[in-house]
Amino acid sequence: MTPIISASELASELARAKSVPVLLDVRWELGGPPGRPAYEAGHLPGAVYVDLDSELAGPVTDGARHPLPDLGVFGAAMRRAGVSGGRPVVVYDGGQGWAAARAWWLLRWAGHPDVRVLDGGLAAWNGPVSTETPAPAEGDFVPKPGALRLLDADDAAALARRGVLLDARAGERYRGEVEPIDRIGGHIPGAVSAPTSENVTGSGAFRPAAELAARFMALGAEPGAEVGVYCGSGVSAAHEVLALAVADIDAALYVGSWSHWSADPARPVATGPEPG
Repeated sequence: MTPIISASELASELARAKSVPVLLDVRWELGGPPGRPAYEAGHLPGAVYVDLDSELAGPVTDGARHPLPDLGVFGAAMRRAGVSGGRPVVVYDGGQGWAAARAWWLLRWAGHPDVRVLDGGLAAWNGPVSTETPAPAEGDFVPKPGALRLLDADDAAALARRGVLLDARAGERYRGEVEPIDRIGGHIPGAVSAPTSENVTGSGAFRPAAELAARFMALGAEPGAEVGVYCGSGVSAAHEVLALAVADIDAALYVGSWSHWSADPARPVATGPEPG
């Protein structure tokens, strides 16, 4: 099953009487305004707002800006939103796709079998919106982590040597030319630059699966290769893992990402356009 769903496909599913998906609104922007006011101004009918910073991530730990959330907090947030193990879930954000991908990855990693991202986010939706805050029946979802592969710093360093470690940040951050957030610029030695922005079209929708597969193969993600992804804090990297899944390529996520890696001065740092 594809991990994304188009706006027209979602509209058709919502019109059915059975197996209507749970809708999660996960609007969030790095350094931007909180997502809840935008949600309150208008969202997909029936969608429940989920806060990325407090419900899809834990407090800053060892420099990691968006570490994994406490499973109790995450599970309670999902049940509050009506998420159950036997009911499909569709997540969306404003259109960038990063936050929705984070929710998708967490739910899949925690064992939910049927989660999709609205391709292009709310910007692609041409149906009705609502300002009503729904109160869904409590869901029964209990996180059982481990369904998707996870990397720590040592794993990421080893994978960069034996497989393909993709850096999903903008090229200038990978090269170390600028670093607006973390302690130092550069990349994990051996990592390959693969900006998330190149996975989507100008509208924010994912490129066709064949195009994505060709892109990742050119970066070294050939059949049989072991693939991992990191970014600044584990959010846009989830979007790259999602893009890889669209291309039918399995990939592990380094959740701590560069914020965690660069927080330790003892870890090596490479700069420039080459993996190093």
